[in-house]
Amino acid sequence: MQDTTPQYASYPSLSNRVVIVTGGATGIGESVVTHFARNGSRVAFLDIQDAPAQALSASLAAEGCPAPLYIHCDLTDLDALKAAVEQVVSTYGTIDVLVNNAANDQRHSIEEVTPEFWDRSMATNLRPQFFMIQAVLPAMRVAGRGSIINMSSIAWMIPNKRLPLYVAAKAAIVGLTRTVAHDLGPDNIRVNAVLPGAIATERQKQLWYTPEYLAEIHLRQALKIQIEPADVARLVLFLASDDSGAITNQSYIVDGGFV
Repeated sequence: MQDTTPQYASYPSLSNRVVIVTGGATGIGESVVTHFARNGSRVAFLDIQDAPAQALSASLAAEGCPAPLYIHCDLTDLDALKAAVEQVVSTYGTIDVLVNNAANDQRHSIEEVTPEFWDRSMATNLRPQFFMIQAVLPAMRVAGRGSIINMSSIAWMIPNKRLPLYVAAKAAIVGLTRTVAHDLGPDNIRVNAVLPGAIATERQKQLWYTPEYLAEIHLRQALKIQIEPADVARLVLFLASDDSGAITNQSYIVDGGFV
């Protein structure tokens, strides 16, 4: 009988590569950190959730993976963001990969948005993506290579309610990706975006995975499966690896055919 167990790729080119992941303590970010560590990468991840971050580092070290470097960093604080990147360069000597993952999909109505709310949302969901790119550029230019992966979402491509600022930010990330890819191409730095669909993170399951929402997902998706954070992480690995060396300025959807 044929074995139908999934078999996944590993990427020798990622061994010893220095990777920064924002929002790496939980959810998709946690899976991204885990997959890079299991491929032998030297991973630094930024977050403000200390307990899950420390637990993740300990569990990966116990597996025998290169121990990730956790840096407590509020990405809305641009000075702290730059200091965190400097710490990574000081520790590892370079930066090969940036995964701009951190975000907050807090539900909100049009009426409750104030200028202050707008600024807080963009300071979380859009501004750090640009300033992380800016901060890693010197090291990537010295190295003569780099891969930047910006996490967008299909949220801006489908009918959506109670997420106007989040959706605006996620659409802007695709535009940012496309223009920066052309700016940085001459430096051999690749820039791509990943657009997850309905991903079964613990946060999503706790807050929004009602029976009605699950039924809608299965109705809309071409593949009648539950998409896990690992499904997104495996695409991120490919885009970071030498196997995707001719790919830049692209956006890749991981949604089981929802869009």
